[in-house]
Amino acid sequence: MAIRIVRFGTPRQPGEGPRLGTVRRPPRGVRKEDWGRRDYFDVWLPELAPSAPAVGWALAEPWTDERWARYARVYRGEMAEPAATHLIATLALMSRTTDFAIGCYCPDPARCHRSLLRDLLVEAGAVIAPDDVREPASST
Repeated sequence: MAIRIVRFGTPRQPGEGPRLGTVRRPPRGVRKEDWGRRDYFDVWLPELAPSAPAVGWALAEPWTDERWARYARVYRGEMAEPAATHLIATLALMSRTTDFAIGCYCPDPARCHRSLLRDLLVEAGAVIAPDDVREPASST
């Protein structure tokens, strides 16, 4: 059993399990009842998404290593709040007994909060799918 880290809108992998939408906003122009069918997510969990101000700042300019490091600090700070910490611990525990996926829409996993969330889940003891390959996010 494990968590897969995915890009929403991509085809599901066999045995992937349900997708949890760890994004600030649902997909534009897609009806709620079609989210899962169109390979976005089955359940929306925006509590693990970066805040609206963090997303706005992130989208305002192209990434540099310095901007990414700042964004990573902001996101990790948001995820240190009790509600997010409890959700992360819950998902880490669930990963030991069930398959599911989390993700985002961003094309580059190395510059997406899903890579940071992946790291937070690992730190909380989550089991990550062995075929989860990604470019490591720079934290500097």
